[in-house]
Amino acid sequence: QLVESGGGSVQFGGSLTLSCVLSGFTSDDYAIGWFRRAPGKEREFVASINWNADKTEYADSVKGRFLISLDSAKNMGNLVMYNLKPEDTATYFCAAAFHISSAWAPTNEGTFEFWGQGTQVTVSS
Repeated sequence: QLVESGGGSVQFGGSLTLSCVLSGFTSDDYAIGWFRRAPGKEREFVASINWNADKTEYADSVKGRFLISLDSAKNMGNLVMYNLKPEDTATYFCAAAFHISSAWAPTNEGTFEFWGQGTQVTVSS
């Protein structure tokens, strides 16, 4: 299973760190992705990292403000979010994709097999 934590409420320009802990998997060969769903909108890609942690992808809307990382030894993925804006308000989900080539970080929602329940991030202006 995947369990997210670290969500909360912050003001415009604030920072938050989301964490995603994986448990119950026998393989450490996985890519991690973060997605979000804002009220009334479809779930969208935010960031991803390959299992070697040397390839990352970011949505244009968060590039330069969010930083994704992966600690395979701890089975944990993190998403550090800086300079948060009200439009970042959403439920954030982490997801894992196993046995993906290390040559790329997946961005397609359908590539990810396992999902967390989500954690709420609210940014006030």
